Amino acid sequence: MANYIDGFVLPISRERLDEYKRLVEAVADIWKEHGALEYREYVSDDLILEGTRSFADLAAATEAEAIVFGWVVFESREARDLANEKVAADPRMANLINSSNSGFDVERMAYGGFQSFVLSSKANAG
Repeated sequence: MANYIDGFVLPISRERLDEYKRLVEAVADIWKEHGALEYREYVSDDLILEGTRSFADLAAATEAEAIVFGWVVFESREARDLANEKVAADPRMANLINSSNSGFDVERMAYGGFQSFVLSSKANAG
């Protein structure tokens, strides 16, 4: 059975990326403790492809903001639902977010749960 992921995109002030990274490193550990198989976040580097709309446009980001794209991998949607409940109830999450000066704003985050659709990978060459 294929995994289930929660995906998200959000803008973060470039000046606060170091603080945001510290926050996310702690948050990732909590997610994995509560059932996530993998937690990844990437910061924008190249968002322009002629003829398409960029993540910066979608997130209404300013030039002073970077785009963060991430996902959390779970065994199944059921495992994700259980992990989300546990994370939401974990007091460390609120403490981390409230004590952080990362600029994280949940209202500017686009989020969704995704089931497997197409799986393709390149096998490692020796």
